[in-house]
Amino acid sequence: MLRYVVVDDVGTVINRLTLEGQIHGGVVQGVGQAFTEHLVYDRDSGQLVTGSLMDYGLPRADEVSALETDENPVPTKTNPLGVKGAGEAGNVGALAAIMNAVVDALSPLGIAHIDMPATPEKVWRAISAARRA
Repeated sequence: MLRYVVVDDVGTVINRLTLEGQIHGGVVQGVGQAFTEHLVYDRDSGQLVTGSLMDYGLPRADEVSALETDENPVPTKTNPLGVKGAGEAGNVGALAAIMNAVVDALSPLGIAHIDMPATPEKVWRAISAARRA
């Protein structure tokens, strides 16, 4: 990822710093789900192989581009402060944006779909299959 921009409607903004933190966290959660987070089980025993944070692919700060955030606040009428939740807001758009970007980059090869996570191995297999076809 070279650049990521997100604009969201979170209602009334009370604290911009914590709001940006919530959105950044959600986006990075989406990055992980789209690229690296994958449960792996041993074929013979059924034992979870990726059972610790040493084995499970969570994105780290050095693996994520800078995130640009902005908001288009439309206060809700369902509570007196006009606030809306922002905890998962970054995640919702990230999954579609990232996976569509991956497929768009591979579309010249005729690739129209890749399941999450788009690991290097899955991308390589998709490219290899497209070249054989």
